[in-house]
Formats: sequence, structure tokens, C-alpha cells
Amino acid sequence: MFTIKITKKGQITIPAKFRKKLGTDIVKIEMQGEKIIIEPIKKLGGIFSKYAIKDKSIEEIMQMEEEAAQNVFAEKYTKKHNNS
Repeated sequence: MFTIKITKKGQITIPAKFRKKLGTDIVKIEMQGEKIIIEPIKKLGGIFSKYAIKDKSIEEIMQMEEEAAQNVFAEKYTKKHNNS
């Protein structure tokens, strides 16, 4: 067992002995009652799958991203100039 200090920024250091056993530098963390549970994540795809757009091609997704960026720019530009 190790005693670890939590920094002012809420950070902790996981001892090297434990990090080596995890086999990854990505973990998930959750509270269970009064305990903090840290579990390794070996494959990132699984945790991000709920955000994936599965019914569109990469070209369609890139077009959606471009349109979204243009809309955000247009909104900011319009608000900035309307408030002047």
C-alpha cells in the first residue's frame, strides 16, 4: 500500500510499479461509495464508440465538420459586429 498526496490541481502520481503492471497510460476512474477505482483502458475505440458516426463516409463527416466550423465562425462574427 502506498500513501499518495493529492496536489492542489487534483493530481496524483501512480507509483511506477503499478503503472508497469497496467500496460497502458490511459485509465478510467470512478467512485464506488467512498472508494476511487482506477482501471486500465487497453483499447480506446471502445470508450469513444458512443461518439462515432457510423452511417456516414469520412468525406461526409469532414464536410459536416467544415460546415460546423463555418457556422461557429459566422455566429461569432455576427454577434461581435451586432454588439458594436
